[in-house]
Amino acid sequence: MAVSLFDVIGPVMVGPSSSHTAGAVRLGNVARRLCYTQPRRVEFYLHGSFARTYQGHGTGKALVGGVLGFSTADERIRDSYEIAAQNGMEFAFFQEDLGDVHPNTVRIVAYLPDGSSCEMVGSSTGGGKILVTRVNGMAVKFTGQYPTLITRHQDRPGILASISGLLAQHSINIAFLEVFRSARGSQASMVMETDQPVSKEIIEKLSNIEGVHEVLLIDCSDI
Repeated sequence: MAVSLFDVIGPVMVGPSSSHTAGAVRLGNVARRLCYTQPRRVEFYLHGSFARTYQGHGTGKALVGGVLGFSTADERIRDSYEIAAQNGMEFAFFQEDLGDVHPNTVRIVAYLPDGSSCEMVGSSTGGGKILVTRVNGMAVKFTGQYPTLITRHQDRPGILASISGLLAQHSINIAFLEVFRSARGSQASMVMETDQPVSKEIIEKLSNIEGVHEVLLIDCSDI
């Protein structure tokens, strides 16, 4: 089995634990980019090990720092609570049993200045890596290592071909793809991790495909 340099030395980060700090920063960043702006208030619902040790391991500061847009190596993470207050962002931590999930899991609910909100569930899986499993009520699965497209669409023939065909027209290669649905012919969601960045123009074209109800782009590949 091949071993990367990252697996040997771990991520560049601030804090004592890659699972509790570097991974937490990345989870916070996904939430920030899901909202496209800084929230006015964020609630973190911590599960398992995260809930028990978030204060001592710096997980709380890492999550807040991620939502503020800090990278894993940003020295400001240590002062993220104070910086959040200076920027007018409220935050709160709660303990919650999220069921049969990884012990380092958090549900993040962000409230935006316009009154809307966004929500995600994700886990820090070790070595600074993450796995996001829910976005705005949709079942998903992605790591944040690639630009990630998420669609909510009608489960019917031709939708997947239309989406992938449009990406191919713009020379966007799909590295990983997974489709989720609750029942045949109902609402479905699709997660596509791509090798190339996806522009706002392409997002708009995807949104105009008949049967596609929502398109989200989350790009944390630079963190």
